[in-house]
Amino acid sequence: MNDVEELKTFVGVHARLLGIPRERSRTVLGRIAHDKEGEPGSWAREWTAAGIELERRGRESAAGKCFNLARFPYVDGPARAEAQRLTVASFDRWRAGLDAGIRRLELDLEGGRLSCWVAGLARPGTEPRPVLLLSGGIVSVKEQFGPILARAERLGATVVALEMPGVGENTWRYAADSHHMVTQVLDALADRADVSRVCALMLSFSGHLALRAALHDRRIRGVVTAGAPVRDFFTDTGRRPAVPRVTVDTLAALAGVTPDAVGAHLEGWALTPDELAALDVPVAYVVSERDEIIPAGDPRLLREHVRTLRLLVHDDVHGSPSHVAESRLWSLRQALDVLGGRPPQQAVLGAALSVLRARQRVATVLARRNTAAVPAPRNGTRTVARPGAAGKGKR
Repeated sequence: MNDVEELKTFVGVHARLLGIPRERSRTVLGRIAHDKEGEPGSWAREWTAAGIELERRGRESAAGKCFNLARFPYVDGPARAEAQRLTVASFDRWRAGLDAGIRRLELDLEGGRLSCWVAGLARPGTEPRPVLLLSGGIVSVKEQFGPILARAERLGATVVALEMPGVGENTWRYAADSHHMVTQVLDALADRADVSRVCALMLSFSGHLALRAALHDRRIRGVVTAGAPVRDFFTDTGRRPAVPRVTVDTLAALAGVTPDAVGAHLEGWALTPDELAALDVPVAYVVSERDEIIPAGDPRLLREHVRTLRLLVHDDVHGSPSHVAESRLWSLRQALDVLGGRPPQQAVLGAALSVLRARQRVATVLARRNTAAVPAPRNGTRTVARPGAAGKGKR
């Protein structure tokens, strides 16, 4: 059973990523008093009820987002297992109503079985497309990537959304060698996509997995991530007591260990400076300067050792919930740069990002005028480029 107050604190970024209106989120959270399995007022039951009501009103996409949060942070009993099932079923109905070619792909791999949502696979007689590989972190399921999957044709890519080991429908155990999952997924797609050109847009803990996969699989031409652990998260024993309990419990569930053993279990998973220096692909990373999960030393290590690095830095907490739109546009633009995406789409993303930043600057100026006594944030949003000896770093 989870601490619901902690869940309420950390669910905010996920609600924003999913596009759940704040008023709806506040309403549902206001009905939640505990996390007792299946009881009225419990986390899973109230979010599930909200989804069912939206489904009755024909709001399939909105319903699926509520089911998604009902299973947050991970499946730990029948109520969340049902929410997980409803999340997938709702997404399946939503994608069936589109003309976007999103299909379900089930893969039996060496480490377990996983399901993906895929769009843009080559049809007979058509040229295979480069691969945009999507994954969230330890609490995120693949269904959150519906909007990007629906844009596969415009992006000129085969878009593949999957989950980290142990998350959602992925039966793999989260382990030190989980990066092999990425290679096996690419092998399975080899006859329907151009897997020689892959960008891994993998967030949070799956970003760590992507960085390690890029060291071993030369088909990965670039990594785009946000809030990914690198070294200090795994090795800084003094910081472990400050890691949120929900993070520790979720990692324990995915790795199959007890919460008190998580720290020692993960210690050997750290990426070394030599490994980071060996990365000869571009890395783009969204940094949250007040991240309560990922220590500041991890993005600093990337700055010091990765050959080609671009950083988007926010004065925000983990996941940068106040900067979701900018992070999303920036990350997708970085991914298209890696893949050599269609110039019109790159231009559209670049223009949208410029407009968003202009609006943010105006809003900041107005806010400062209205609250002159309140100091401006120490750090705003900035992009840092560190070109290395390898030029653009592409293989």
